[in-house]
Amino acid sequence: MLGINLGATKNDEQASEYLTARLNARVQPVDRGEYFEDPLDEAIGPAGIGEVTGGGTQLADEPAGIEFCDLEIRVANTSNETLSTIIDRLESLGAPKGSKLIMDSDGREIPFGLYEGIGIFLNGADLPDAVYEECDVNHVTAELDRLIGEDGDFRGYWHGAKETALYCYGPSFETMRAAIEPLLAAYPLCEKARVEQIA
Repeated sequence: MLGINLGATKNDEQASEYLTARLNARVQPVDRGEYFEDPLDEAIGPAGIGEVTGGGTQLADEPAGIEFCDLEIRVANTSNETLSTIIDRLESLGAPKGSKLIMDSDGREIPFGLYEGIGIFLNGADLPDAVYEECDVNHVTAELDRLIGEDGDFRGYWHGAKETALYCYGPSFETMRAAIEPLLAAYPLCEKARVEQIA
């Protein structure tokens, strides 16, 4: 999304305010668009609240891989009603705990987010070669979705030099961890995997 509004007048721009939704979500740019950016824009645009003008994903060194992602938002005003509408929509889309709205004008921050996150870090260096040849990470992601079911979703990944990180989000970290325990214990590619709460 280029963030260019050809229909905006100079007065519109002068009346606009900008804010950043910093999401504590480790998702790739294409997933950021699918899960958060496009649905938010579709909600606030027709309502006359504003528009999403862009976004970004902050990368980090291993083991984190992806640190967070941002949505850049232009709004007509930063009233409590406007901010609540944006937060409510992002939370309904699964915004994780630790997210925040940042006002560009004064740096004010408003925390939000309901979902918890679980990161499964597959060991990509220390398992027997046969494991990497015979096992498939796509099987792992499919099983994560199946086992977690309605208690969460697999939402992203990051492939590093020594680990492949898989990220799932849902209402409860502990519930998701318990659900995937059989997979972690039985599938060879999950041997020596690390599990961390990421939100």
